[in-house]
Amino acid sequence: MSHTIRRFQPADRDAMLAFTATLAEHDLLFLGRDLRHPRVVAAWQDAIAEGWIDSLVAEDDGTIVGTAALVRDPLGWSAHVGEVRLLVSGDRRGAGLGRDLLEAIFAIAADRKLDKLTAQMTTDQNGSIALFESLGFRAEAMLKDQVRGRDGVSHDLAILALDAARAAVRSEAFGL
Repeated sequence: MSHTIRRFQPADRDAMLAFTATLAEHDLLFLGRDLRHPRVVAAWQDAIAEGWIDSLVAEDDGTIVGTAALVRDPLGWSAHVGEVRLLVSGDRRGAGLGRDLLEAIFAIAADRKLDKLTAQMTTDQNGSIALFESLGFRAEAMLKDQVRGRDGVSHDLAILALDAARAAVRSEAFGL
């Protein structure tokens, strides 16, 4: 399986909606908003245009198979912190795509001169937790019953963090 990674563009709106429609609701719970809705994707693209989000897509033969974003609030008290968000197609997990997207996000974080990176996921997303931990993230908090799916079931949310200087060293080592 091959893929290319590039910036998320406004013309990708429909392809992104098609990608997120393939994901299980549980894969989206950590985001706070349901990316399967056009208004949410439009707001995401607006935030990219305003400089609050850097976002990448991974494509295979013109089809989006993954996405990663670096979300920050340059006007807030935590302007030195970026939140990393990662979504990978179910059939592409475990093949290195998520790692490639995260390495590219690390390079962007270094360019943005961020001091700290965080990531959120439900505590039962063992593959995601293992991937982030393999890249140096460590558990920093757990929020009990923080997110709830449409089925009414609540899930705990894990918050992992990484010193961004360590991520920058990794990016340089990979030539990103």
